[in-house]
Amino acid sequence: MSLISEGNLITPRGAIDKQREENFCHKLQQFNPGMVWLDSDTRVTALNDVAMQILGQTAEHVLGLPAADLIGIDVLKMHPEKSREKISFLLRSEDAHGCPIKSPPPVAMMINIPDRVLMIKVSKMLGQNGIEGTCMIFYDLTEEITRPADEASSSALHRPRILQKVPVYQKNRIVLVDVNTIVRFEGEGHYTSIETTDDRFLCNLSLSDLEHRLDQKMFFRVHRSHIVSLNYVVEIERVGDHLFVIMDDKNHSRVPVSRNRLSAVKDLLGLTY
Repeated sequence: MSLISEGNLITPRGAIDKQREENFCHKLQQFNPGMVWLDSDTRVTALNDVAMQILGQTAEHVLGLPAADLIGIDVLKMHPEKSREKISFLLRSEDAHGCPIKSPPPVAMMINIPDRVLMIKVSKMLGQNGIEGTCMIFYDLTEEITRPADEASSSALHRPRILQKVPVYQKNRIVLVDVNTIVRFEGEGHYTSIETTDDRFLCNLSLSDLEHRLDQKMFFRVHRSHIVSLNYVVEIERVGDHLFVIMDDKNHSRVPVSRNRLSAVKDLLGLTY
């Protein structure tokens, strides 16, 4: 069993992780959620003050519209184009064999402007004529899971905030996975598999979302389907014409390296051969 020290106490790591998750869930309950009412065509019909503040900035930067003109806007237009298919899927989701207004699990989304990370949940709204629209509820996790880009970097002003934790949904709970424990990411369509030192998670952020929000001194995209933590690379292996990095996890994972990324990987790892 893994143990960690908290002051003068030695505590099982699992107990500490559970306590952190419970603390976050308690904090989440104290957040003021953004709420948006959508009609059957995903157009905004009403929103609360939190949604007006966040989405209003997005509308101004992306659409060139004042916040007051949000009413009637297709909510998909306020998300980056690469995220629209995922949001559309979330809004269309329903359980065909159960309650027609059952809410699907939350989805974490990267909002490029004004550089926010939102956890979104939707619920179908049932009226006299059946499903008449959707209520979208979101929590702004930006301050909880990111930090500003390093000030020392010449591109810091142009880089989005850096992820320190990755939100995932597991067993009806939102879990924040510390990036320092992540060995690698593997793309699986719209989703990403996260391998940590002792667990595995499924995240609904894409590799592209993650690549631009992870610390580039720590993580590198070695292949179109793989991002690895340089801290956990222990070996580069050649098998015929194929190259792999061997990861320091319980399975000693072999991750393929694209030919055009090999030189960069060797430079980052300080290898000369």
